[in-house]
Amino acid sequence: MNRLRVDEPHPSLSAAAEAAPLGALKPVQTLRRRWPALLAMVLTVAMLVGVGHELLNHGFAGLRRAVPTSPGFYLFFLASYFALPLCDFMIFRHLWDVPTSAFAALNRKRIANDILTGYSGDAYFYAWARARLSMVTAPFGAVKDVGIVSAITGNLTAFLLGAFALPLGYQLIAPDLMRGMIWSLIFALAISLGVLLFSRRVFSLPRRDLWYVFWIDLLRIAVACVASAIAWAFAMPTVSLGMWLFLIAGRQLVSRLPFVPNKDLLFANFAILVIGHDRALSDLMAFTAASTLVVHGVLLLLFGAAYVMERMREWREAR
Repeated sequence: MNRLRVDEPHPSLSAAAEAAPLGALKPVQTLRRRWPALLAMVLTVAMLVGVGHELLNHGFAGLRRAVPTSPGFYLFFLASYFALPLCDFMIFRHLWDVPTSAFAALNRKRIANDILTGYSGDAYFYAWARARLSMVTAPFGAVKDVGIVSAITGNLTAFLLGAFALPLGYQLIAPDLMRGMIWSLIFALAISLGVLLFSRRVFSLPRRDLWYVFWIDLLRIAVACVASAIAWAFAMPTVSLGMWLFLIAGRQLVSRLPFVPNKDLLFANFAILVIGHDRALSDLMAFTAASTLVVHGVLLLLFGAAYVMERMREWREAR
């Protein structure tokens, strides 16, 4: 008859002891799998809080002022608003063949970058992609490359528009501010050239894909700028479309300057000096900014409601 030695553990105890460490690892593995979803949820809540804070502080004041009556303003305002997420969708459709649900994630990416700190939206979209690893195996490299190419495209267009706008409007800008803008342009261009010089170490996407991202970003900037100019021309028809295009070029330039504080205030003052109508123009800028915040909030609520309905349907099917 076989007997166990006193110092020999019972077979069932040995199996339990071997299984215990594996069981202890399960919560850690679950947490590692779920961190993208948790990060996305935290950023979504932060976006809602940020939109509400901006609306309560400044947005509703802009909405209470003069409201454009022309439908053309709202049509081209929406075209300008959705230029970024639509072009991002084209890019990641090309890179990853993303499903249509990616459009909602790309809108959240844009809202987070607008409301929260810079590139928080890219972190959100990276988390969204990580949660769908069956779709793509290495999302970080692509998200990083798209962000860098987008920044380079913005800097390049700012430099080109600066070469067009500054000679025409330099008399309206103080000499100290003009020097700051020129040095900011040189710095932004130098950074872009430095990235291109070490492109083999910086980028992970093939060169063909990088060129595709560049041309789509260039299309996005052109559509957004032209659509904004046309929208403002509908809102203030007394100002010519050509003048609005000139001001949009100035706004694109100012938005890319790293060493210039209060970019929105600088652009507003520059626009008032160029076309006058200080009260009407400031009201239009305030209304445009407030309308952007309202669209941010509406989209977050719509996408959130769609997400909840999808989860409820999955829960009912699981039962």
